[in-house]
Amino acid sequence: MSANRERASWYRKTMGATIACSLAFAGLTMAPDAYADPHDVEINGVYTAFSDGQNAKTNDRFHDEASVTATWTVTSNCETFMECTGSVRSDQGWVAQLTYLDLRWRAVHVIDDWIKCPDGTTAPGEQYFSFTIDFLNPSRFTGWDKTVGPSGACGRNQWLAVEMPFVLTPKG
Repeated sequence: MSANRERASWYRKTMGATIACSLAFAGLTMAPDAYADPHDVEINGVYTAFSDGQNAKTNDRFHDEASVTATWTVTSNCETFMECTGSVRSDQGWVAQLTYLDLRWRAVHVIDDWIKCPDGTTAPGEQYFSFTIDFLNPSRFTGWDKTVGPSGACGRNQWLAVEMPFVLTPKG
């Protein structure tokens, strides 16, 4: 067994036992295989991406935003369970590079003209999606959709940042 596979096996057993003990202490139960196998990190296929605007924060304060549902086509390739890359193609017309780091998938793309200023000018925003397997429901991924505009846009020396809970589920 290679060193990477041994570490993955140890991690899988340790994380599974830790989560099971935590849930048991809280009076909940968990199926013994309710965690992702680190060797099965690749995600490929068509997914529904949902950003929950009802629980959004604007500059760290709760502020309702429009919820967004999109269809993503995801392709990825992993050399090891720690070295993965790929791409996301959204039905909203953008494509982003996908990377896997620290047990989280990340995709980033730029939204042109994201901030509309009172004087008619605009500024871009960088949209970051960060998600991981949902250990309580391993058929989906959960995380955050965060878009950040540049400080100084519209004459304000402050970044505009909107963050929403994010869920990615396979279409099927």
